[in-house]
Amino acid sequence: MLILSRKMNESIMVGEHIEIKIIDVNNRVVKLGIDAPKDVSVHRKEIFEAIKDENLAAPMADKQKIVSLFEFYNQTKTDK
Repeated sequence: MLILSRKMNESIMVGEHIEIKIIDVNNRVVKLGIDAPKDVSVHRKEIFEAIKDENLAAPMADKQKIVSLFEFYNQTKTDK
């Protein structure tokens, strides 16, 4: 892990197109400004983890829906 010290209004560059700027420091809370291209996703880590978990869970939900529809179809077919 790279650890850098920055003061108010100083920046860190990530590659050529992403700038992270220290906007404010108050009561042990740091406000960052992030300037990145629109095609780069920027999320707080807890939001990133929630999105990742939802994406992992989505195929299982779809699989269960397909199984349920198949079972329903078979049930209605045998009821006739």
